Amino acid sequence: MDKLSKEQVLASSSGWVASLLNFLPGVGTGYLYQRRWIPYFITAGAVTAWFAIGIILQGDKEPTQIEQFIGIAGLFLISTVTVVEAKLAFKKAVKIVSIKKEETKIPIKKGWFK
Repeated sequence: MDKLSKEQVLASSSGWVASLLNFLPGVGTGYLYQRRWIPYFITAGAVTAWFAIGIILQGDKEPTQIEQFIGIAGLFLISTVTVVEAKLAFKKAVKIVSIKKEETKIPIKKGWFK
């Protein structure tokens, strides 16, 4: 049995499921579904850094509504970027797999003598 390539694994996943999982929790869980570890850790690091920066800048005072909005908007931006990136990576992998499949096709000879 052949070992599947990275593109084959990515193309076999569902693009909309990965996008939904990246958007809804917002921490890159769609990357886990796609088995893409490096983008997941980058996204998790970005979310952690966003929280840490917010806590450091806030200090001991209560956050205002604008600061809360900025925090939520930043998480929304991270989620949106990961959704778009996961969908583009899925489409690229499907294209690569289909090209490789076409290249490996054996032409069928038609005629009386095969």
